[in-house]
Amino acid sequence: MCGRYSLIADLRGLQTRFSFEEFQEYAPYHNIAPTSRVLTVRGSGPRQAEVMRWGLVPSWAKELSVGSRMFNARGETVAEKPAFRTALRRRRCLVLADAFYEWQKTRNGKRPIRISLASGEPFAFAGLWETWKDPSDTVIPSCTIITTAPNDLISPIHDRMPVILPKEMEELWLDEEVQDPAVLTDLLRPYPADQMAVCEAENLGISAGRQAPQQAPLLPS
Repeated sequence: MCGRYSLIADLRGLQTRFSFEEFQEYAPYHNIAPTSRVLTVRGSGPRQAEVMRWGLVPSWAKELSVGSRMFNARGETVAEKPAFRTALRRRRCLVLADAFYEWQKTRNGKRPIRISLASGEPFAFAGLWETWKDPSDTVIPSCTIITTAPNDLISPIHDRMPVILPKEMEELWLDEEVQDPAVLTDLLRPYPADQMAVCEAENLGISAGRQAPQQAPLLPS
């Protein structure tokens, strides 16, 4: 599971790292929760940044609240599930982050753990996106983060981890001409443990609750 993450990197640095066009709708935020509006990148030429709602809402869903249950998609079944299989072939994105959080059980309760790349650099989760129209015909783009089995660093903390794409695989993930599920699901692997780092996150005010915090969202409405 990935239920909280952060993105506090500088926008200009993100544009350089992920090669997307000029974009203004960004504010750093260290405690991003499901239903927040989040920064994604899609398209393979040129790449475009876009604000999406975290929690995928299929076009055929009857109500927006469906997305609150689909903020993650399991990599092992993403090619089969009706809510995700078409998006896997046709609507893939990068969800930008610089850390994510999991909660480790201890004798004194749960403690939040911050997990990042050892380099401290921002990275991209493997994401899928969809659009949904509300009753007033307003189009709402939404996304989900794909998860996989944990690597050796994460397994003592949690039994799942988000798929972090190696930089050299991001272009393939975004390539709209690639639609073979076997090729795409082969990318959904645990990130190398020796390239990641963990630390306690209690000083950031991260709680174990999975509901969106009563704070400003990552991006302005």
